[in-house]
Amino acid sequence: MQNVIFIHGLESSGDGFKGQLLRKELPGCLTPNFTPYNPKIPLKNLLKERMEQLISILKNKTHWIIIGSSFGGLMGALFTLKYPSNVSKLILLAPYLSTPTLDPKKYSPVDIPVIIFHGTLDEVVSIKRSRALAEKVFKTLIYNTVDDDHSLQKTVQALDWKKIIKN
Repeated sequence: MQNVIFIHGLESSGDGFKGQLLRKELPGCLTPNFTPYNPKIPLKNLLKERMEQLISILKNKTHWIIIGSSFGGLMGALFTLKYPSNVSKLILLAPYLSTPTLDPKKYSPVDIPVIIFHGTLDEVVSIKRSRALAEKVFKTLIYNTVDDDHSLQKTVQALDWKKIIKN
């Protein structure tokens, strides 16, 4: 098994639905729990803390396949843009990309395979803004719009994860 990690969303955990499913489908997939969301902590501070945790997990290995959901998608994107030589593939699920933290002017576009799944019924993260930003920073991008909501529960269950990881 390659180095695979799942980065959970803002209010979720590595033990949530997606983390459990990915551990089952991809034995050896890391599903760490990052600092829990607290509405009293500014998102910028939480992101900084979670990114430090992520870097400490990923720093000793390369060729990572990163799967990030929503806020975890932002984290995966930021890590990939900062350390492209450490990532072999990035898979984002309804990623929260339209934030000033991910300023395309600060990063050179990366040529790593990036696959995004985003639900047309997502009322949390804008597909239009997310896609526009992804197209600016990822050269090799496959953007899939699916008939699902922000949780992508139906989509995540239907995907052939082994095939996505291999290709």
